[in-house]
Amino acid sequence: MVTVADVEAAAERITGHVVRTPTVPSPGLSAFLGAPVTAKLELLQRTGSFKARGATAKLLALGEAERAAGVVAVSGGNHGIATAVMAGALGIEATVVMPRSAPGRAVAVAEAAGACVVLADTMDEAFALVDDFRAKGLSPVHPFDDPVVIAAQGTVGLELAEDAGELTDVLVSIGGGGLISGVAAALHARRPGVRIWGVETEGARAMSQALASGGPVPVELSSIVSTLSAPSASQLTYEHVSALVTDVLTVTDAEAVQGTLDLADHAKVWAEPAAGCLLPAARRVLERVGEGAGIGLVVCGGNTTTADVAAWAGRFGLR
Repeated sequence: MVTVADVEAAAERITGHVVRTPTVPSPGLSAFLGAPVTAKLELLQRTGSFKARGATAKLLALGEAERAAGVVAVSGGNHGIATAVMAGALGIEATVVMPRSAPGRAVAVAEAAGACVVLADTMDEAFALVDDFRAKGLSPVHPFDDPVVIAAQGTVGLELAEDAGELTDVLVSIGGGGLISGVAAALHARRPGVRIWGVETEGARAMSQALASGGPVPVELSSIVSTLSAPSASQLTYEHVSALVTDVLTVTDAEAVQGTLDLADHAKVWAEPAAGCLLPAARRVLERVGEGAGIGLVVCGGNTTTADVAAWAGRFGLR
C-alpha cells in the first residue's frame, strides 16, 4: 500500500515539473447541488489532466539506461498525452499505444510532442501490445499499476487536503484506479474521517466488478469515455480502493456528458466526461449522507473538444 510518506516524496520529486493546480470553492456548483462544493481543478494541469503527475514521477525514477532505451505507455487518451509531452520535455523517446476509440486530439497531441503513436483495435489489444514493446527493451510507464505512479497521483489529494476548507466527502473518477488510490492514501492520512467515493461509467466498470468479484477481473468496455476505459483494475489499485474508499458509484454515459455541460454552465470550467460523471454521482452521495455535507470534486481533466461534446449531446438528446 502506498503511504502518505510515499506521496510526500513524490511531491518533492515532481515539484517544478508540474503545476500546483487551484483548489477553489465553487458558488455555482454549490447552488446547483445544494451543498458547499470545492473543486480541485486538475484540468488546469500540464497536458490537461492529472496524468502529468504520475508520468513525470515515473520518468524521473528511471535509470540512465532505461531513459536511453525509451519508454512505452498504453492509454485511452490522457496518460498517452502526459507520457508523450513529459518524455519529450525530459529528452526521452516515447511510444504510446492507444485504441482506435481514443480521441483524435489525444493522438495528435502525442504525435506533436514527438511520440510514436501505435493504434490498436481495442483497449485489450493496446495493453497486449505493450508487452511486445517491453520485450524490445522499452520501459513501461503504466497508467495505474505502479506504486510510483499512484504516489504521484496522490499529490492531488495532498494539495486538496492542504488547500480546501472543510470537507466531508470527496469524489474521484476511476479508470484503472491509480488516481483514487493515491488520493485516498493522502486524504486518509491528512483528513481522517473524510469519505472518498469513486465514480465510473456503466460501460467501464473495472473497479466495481473487481469489488464485486473479490479481485480484478476483465470487463467488457462500451463507454464513450475512453479515458476511464481500463480493461481491468489491478491488484494494487483494488487493494487500495477496497480498503480506503467508501463506495464506487456508476453513472451512464449520458449522465457523464450532461455533467460536462453542467460543469460548463455552473462551474465555468470545460471538463471532459471523465470529470462530468462526478456531478450526477455527487447528487447520489448527498442523498445518502444527508445534511451537513461538504463536497470535494477532483476535476480530473479537460481534454475534450467542443465538437466531441456536441456530438455526444446530440446522440443522447441532451440540451
